[in-house]
Parts: sequence; C-alpha cells; structure tokens
Amino acid sequence: MRILITGGSGFLGSALTDRLRRDGAQVVWLSRRASTPAPEGVEVRSYSGLWADDRFDAVVNLAGAGIADGRWSEARRRVLHDSRLMPTRVVTDWIQAAHVPPRVLLSGSAVGWYGARGDTPLDEDSPPHDEFQHRLCEAWEAGARAAQDRTAVVHLRTGIALHPDGGMLQRLLLPFRLGLGARLGDGRQVLSWIAREDWVSAVMMLLRVHLDGGSGAPTGAINLTAPEPVDNARFTRALADALRRPALLTAPSKVLELGLGDMSTLLLDGQRVLPGRLQRHGFEFEWPQLETYLQSVLR
Repeated sequence: MRILITGGSGFLGSALTDRLRRDGAQVVWLSRRASTPAPEGVEVRSYSGLWADDRFDAVVNLAGAGIADGRWSEARRRVLHDSRLMPTRVVTDWIQAAHVPPRVLLSGSAVGWYGARGDTPLDEDSPPHDEFQHRLCEAWEAGARAAQDRTAVVHLRTGIALHPDGGMLQRLLLPFRLGLGARLGDGRQVLSWIAREDWVSAVMMLLRVHLDGGSGAPTGAINLTAPEPVDNARFTRALADALRRPALLTAPSKVLELGLGDMSTLLLDGQRVLPGRLQRHGFEFEWPQLETYLQSVLR
C-alpha cells in the first residue's frame, strides 16, 4: 500500500503516518518544502514534485493552518483559506493528470462545516449555519470534489481530536495542572470530540474498504466524532478529575468575546455532531466516553 499524505507532520498526520508504517504501508509526504523533517523511511515531495506517472493507492489530504492558532483578522482568514485550498488544488490537479489515479482521496474538513448549531443533533445530512467556519470548510470540500470524476472522494468532517501530545488537550494541560482550569461561559455549549486513536482507526477503516474494492465503500461527508459529545462543563470536570486538580473558575463569555472577537465562537457556540455514517459502516469506537479516555491517557 502506497499512501500520499499532505499535512503529514501535523498532529493527526504524524499519528496516521506511524500507524500506516506499522501496518507495512509506504508513506510519502507532500509538503511545501521537500526539506520538511520526516521519520526515517518517509519520503518527502514538494508541491512541484508530483508527476503523471506517480502511482499512489490513496491520498489523505490534511494540510491546513490551525483554526484556533490566531485571532481571525482578515489576514488570518486568508491564511486559513489558502493553507487548505492550495494543497488541495495541488492534489486534485495531480489526480486529474495521473496516468493511474488513486482509488480514494480522503480529504480534510471539520465539524465547523455545520456552523454553530447549539444542541441540535447533527448527522451528515444536516444543513449548515452560514458563517465563517462553514464557508471555510465548504470551500475545502468543494476543492476536493474537483477530483471526484477520477477517484472516490471522502470528506473527513473531524471533531476536536484529543491526545496529550498536541492539539487542544495539550494546550489545556498546564493551566489545569496549575488549578486554573475554567468553565467557559455558561458551560452548556457542546463539544464534538474524538480520541486521536479512534480518528486514526477510522481513517484506516475508510482506506481499507476503498482499497479492498468492496461495493458500498462510503463517499462524501463522514463525521469523525465520538458517539457521546459532551458539554463544556462536563469536559472541564472530566479533565480536572483526570488530573486530580480543582476547576472552580469561570471564564465569562463577554471576556472571551472581547479578547477573541469572532473566534470566540469556537469556545462559546456548540455543535452536537454524531458519527452516523461511520457507525453504519461498522466502525467500533475504542474510546466512546470522554471520562474513560482522559483517565487512560493522563494517568
């Protein structure tokens, strides 16, 4: 199995790379720079380094700047857009030109596609709320659909992936360990999360069903979220309990709105996104419950 990955050095891409290599796959990273450091045995290609006679069984497109890494100024919004659309265009252009296209393109997206929908249960057929998160994710998905006449396209609508090695959980560990963990606003906003281990396993399942050539392999949107979303108050308690620390503080909504501007929606507006299609295709979560997962990885 030969797999091309964009965003291979990132929080999710690096974990997927490790799993693929353990399973005997050959992994190639596509990066803006061919000098990007990579694990031994992983080849790195620059965006200009793909050729029509290259052959890959599948492409996993994960490149994109972190949506919570900076206030959403106009310049930052452009970075978020271009960092997703540029590598997607490189990949889809190559698929159109390839003598033998890959079997499947698994392309990044996020539960932000649905926008702020509060406590309404959302599956892959639910309509979005039109806002910046939705427009960004929709542009990302539309870019990937440019390849669907030559290969199967799956949009990975990923929730908040959790693991202490990176992402949101890593950022929260220090303040919570210092006893500074805080509920955000009223704490009722819903967090659609997924253990990074389950995210990797779900992507591996999607690769297998497409590469095995079985009928009924899913295309289109797939929600990669745990089956039990939690509200912010429960998340705060669960993390504090796992670290054996108190979490008695509250970060008022108005303070977050003043400090973060539009980006405060990531912290204050919830989404109850459910993995309907993933479960219907037989995926079983190792970590369906937040408390059990945090107790395991933070003990």
